[in-house]
Parts: sequence; C-alpha cells; structure tokens
Amino acid sequence: QVHVAESGGGLVQAGGSLRLSCEASGRPGGRFGMGWFRQAPGKEREFVAGITWNGDNTYYGDSAKGRFTISRENAENTVYLQMHSLKPEDSAVYYCAVRVYSGHLDYAAERGYDYWGPGTPVTVSS
Repeated sequence: QVHVAESGGGLVQAGGSLRLSCEASGRPGGRFGMGWFRQAPGKEREFVAGITWNGDNTYYGDSAKGRFTISRENAENTVYLQMHSLKPEDSAVYYCAVRVYSGHLDYAAERGYDYWGPGTPVTVSS
C-alpha cells in the first residue's frame, strides 16, 4: 500500500557530503516511522538511521553517529539522510524503509519495517 522511492545517491570524494531523500506515498494521512539501511557487496544489511512518525525521536547505527543526520517533512512524508565526512567504507546501496505495522519492534531491526524502496547507490572514492 505504500510506495517508497529513494534519490540522491552518487559518487563523492572521501570527506565529502551527500543528502539522500526518500518519499513515501499511497497512504494519505498515514503516520509511520521510517528508516535507512545500507548494504555493501559481501556484507549484511546494516541499520543506518531511523525516525519516528512525528520526528520526535531519532536512532542511529554506530557507523552513522556523529556524521549522519536523519530528518523529515511530515507534510510531504519525505525523509532525508544528510551524510558528512564520508568514508570509502560508507559505499553501499542505501535503502529507505517504512514501518506501518511494526508496533514496538526495534527501529534497528529489518523486521520492524513493512515496505522498502529499491535503493540508491552511494560510492565514496579514496
């Protein structure tokens, strides 16, 4: 019922910045939390950041703390991931996810999300 679309990925130099965007549609008036995950070749999907439906609480994975910021615009159901001080190890496909039925499940858990976007690739060069 919810369509998720990411954008903003690309190629950047180490130490640079990128802002990813995620738009969720198909559920007018819906109130749901959202999050970002990433997956690099040969690695498991990793939690990056999450945000509650009203933006009152945010959550970050260890690799994102101090460098990345998640925010949202409720009127448009749009979530952003502002990334600074990017490192080569940040290179991955970044996925946006929406939690509708997850209840009290941990924001860091993949099973806490119900809808996923196709991903947007981020490549950080040395």
